[in-house]
Amino acid sequence: MALTSWSKDMFTGLIEAIGRTGGLTETAAGRRVAIETAMAADLADGESVSVNGVCLTVAQREANIFYADIGPETARITTLGRLTPGQSVNLERAMRADSRFGGHFVQGHVDGVGTVREVRADGDTRWIRIAFSPELAPFFVLKGSVAVDGVSLTVATLDEGHFDVMIIPYTWEHTSLSTWQAGARVNLECDVVGKYVARAVQLIR
Repeated sequence: MALTSWSKDMFTGLIEAIGRTGGLTETAAGRRVAIETAMAADLADGESVSVNGVCLTVAQREANIFYADIGPETARITTLGRLTPGQSVNLERAMRADSRFGGHFVQGHVDGVGTVREVRADGDTRWIRIAFSPELAPFFVLKGSVAVDGVSLTVATLDEGHFDVMIIPYTWEHTSLSTWQAGARVNLECDVVGKYVARAVQLIR
């Protein structure tokens, strides 16, 4: 029997491709987005794909385009409600049970939306400062993992209300991070292990 994705879809935060949004149409269930990518040829209807860190389902596909539905709640709590045609998006297919694991465990369930405060160059690398809402503060750990628009990154510095990540040249060139500017809104998913620990502590209290 062939091994496909996990029954509970998981991602790694290692981006496979940069897609480009095409048309956005209103549907009874919310919005349907067309995403142009060479990856579409390898997808199947019903397959899960992380789009800027949000787990979506392939509703339809063509040679180089796939379509996915964005429900009202997803549009409200993530940046996908603000997608515009021609926008670059990070894409990753769900993990296979027989694949090598890198990055960290990412569920595609966004915890909140952050705001890029600063992008600054440091030699060949970039430093990006991202502000987050107070309710997410317990889930960030210095040197811990965070998924930002679906990209697995390490919290390099942590202060009240914001953290910094360092972007190596490869990540800068092979993700949509290079399009970010101050004021950009980004999807944040905190480390799932940290969330379970925080919940356990909360219950013990």
